[in-house]
Amino acid sequence: MSSHQFGGRWTEEKLGRLKKYLAAYTKIFKANERASYLRTTFVDAFAGTGTYTATKESSQASGVEPSDVYDEDAAAFQKGSARIAIEVEPSFDHYLFIDKKTSHIQELEKLRVQFPDKANRIKIVQGDANKVLKDWCHQLNRQKNRAVVFLDPYGMAVEWSTIEAISQTQAADLWLLFPLGQAVNRLLTKSGPPPQAWSNRLTTLFGTEEWKEAFYRPSLQMSLFDSEQILEKRATLDGIGKYFVERLSTVFPKVADNPLPLRNSKNVPIYLLCFAASNLKGAPTAVRIAQDILKQ
Repeated sequence: MSSHQFGGRWTEEKLGRLKKYLAAYTKIFKANERASYLRTTFVDAFAGTGTYTATKESSQASGVEPSDVYDEDAAAFQKGSARIAIEVEPSFDHYLFIDKKTSHIQELEKLRVQFPDKANRIKIVQGDANKVLKDWCHQLNRQKNRAVVFLDPYGMAVEWSTIEAISQTQAADLWLLFPLGQAVNRLLTKSGPPPQAWSNRLTTLFGTEEWKEAFYRPSLQMSLFDSEQILEKRATLDGIGKYFVERLSTVFPKVADNPLPLRNSKNVPIYLLCFAASNLKGAPTAVRIAQDILKQ
């Protein structure tokens, strides 16, 4: 069996929290008569293969230093988010797995064989996660459906327009892995703003250019003959995370205020596990459960 080779203890931690939420989520819908008529869907937009193995080699291939993400004792075969979601009982009514890579799609297809009783509930789509997910959001009938969307992107692959589309469904809960130190902080050069290509990528992620004002401040630099004003980085990892949570709060009715930092072996936060709920009526309960699960 092939697996998606990336991760470490922090990967196990994020999947453990996700599993707890999915179990609580489906129990609520199956136990509540008023909610039982709603059809539930789990969406994994960067599904990978459904499994993962952490290795030094895979960390190098991902462009991240092995010392930043690799843990020797986490190198064994592990269940990925897709498999975890399928195994949760009570089960979801539907599953949507999205990935770009043909090899990943081929592995995901094996889940139908491994879970024959749920094969007809599983939909697997190869394509750009942002496009596929936005199309799915626009077609979702919030009168009849509820969903949990899991976004565990490769780097900064998630677009703000996708996050907005999820919020506009008014029917989906969002779990999102925000690439705090793994990508965003690295693009925020000390003397900024960053190069245009990097700036554009950050704007696509945050959905606004206001991040420049949030993360940089004017500073006077003395030269031999005069002084000139430059932009100097003021962003900290904590500040970047808070800014992103604030951005989520502009489009979702309720957002967990205690996102979980996922740390590497050097105790540096490389990701931030965030939660937001789009259904106005169900948001308080969903966020209360998520905040309890996110407690460190």
